[in-house]
Amino acid sequence: MIQLEQVSKLYGTIIGANDLTVQLPPGAFGIVGPNGSGKTTLINLLTGQLRPTLGKVTVFNQNPWRNRKLLRRIGLCPATDVLYPNVSAYEWVTYQVRLHGLSQQDSKQFAAESLQQVDMTEHMHRPMGEYSLGMRQRTKIAQAIAHRPDLLILDEPYNGLDPVGRYQMTELLVNFSKQGKSLLFASHVLHEIEEITSSFLLIHGGRLLASGTARDVEQIIADTPQEVVLFGPDVPRLIPHLADQSWVDSIQLLSERTELRIGLRDPTNLYQSLAGWISADHLQVDRFQTADSNLTAVFESLLRRHRGESK
Repeated sequence: MIQLEQVSKLYGTIIGANDLTVQLPPGAFGIVGPNGSGKTTLINLLTGQLRPTLGKVTVFNQNPWRNRKLLRRIGLCPATDVLYPNVSAYEWVTYQVRLHGLSQQDSKQFAAESLQQVDMTEHMHRPMGEYSLGMRQRTKIAQAIAHRPDLLILDEPYNGLDPVGRYQMTELLVNFSKQGKSLLFASHVLHEIEEITSSFLLIHGGRLLASGTARDVEQIIADTPQEVVLFGPDVPRLIPHLADQSWVDSIQLLSERTELRIGLRDPTNLYQSLAGWISADHLQVDRFQTADSNLTAVFESLLRRHRGESK
């Protein structure tokens, strides 16, 4: 479905995509990364809005650059907001469908059906300038699916949606995938993607750092040098256990001796040993915080690994 061969995109001296090589078969995939990691650049390359500085991009075995016929098979929900305050959702989505070459009659029908799918039928004839952010987000998703694409690409689609809207949008995307169509979903929030697909691409600094299923990603995180923090009155008593371990890079006792910060070369060893130490010494440890609660920290660790740095 998608193939990138050593793709780089430069904005002057800024690197938006850095030597990306990946092949994706049809299916549902999440693009995970912190804000500014290169997710939107990747999406713009796949939809032909950007041309790679180096390398080759193909979607459905075609070059997407200035390829109107290919864009008929792709639906895009961009991160940018809808900025047509005097136009109704129905008019705007109809116009977007018409741009894909459908007749006026079919465009109106497809627009109405897609707006119904995102629960916007009641409001679709109102000017979009009267919409809340969540309603504008629903309208963007409606135009992305209205022409019935084979591949749906979404950039932070949950922005502005309330909990009910998030649930409805998840159901819509899951059903879209179950119809045998493909989905590419970009977010910096991991659990949003996990509800829709178990296959991920991890991107940071314009680089593809890792890819695989949720279990693969968890293992990558576990095997990546990172920092963990233990909280509790007895955490100082763990220091003798940690001091002579080759997989420990640093130990720091903070917050009136109730917070122990540990830099780890191989976190798996700590996970395997900690419960035994606590049980054997009857220690009170109240909380354990790992770096995977901070997605940016995980990506920084993976980026250091790609650079060949040991820490």
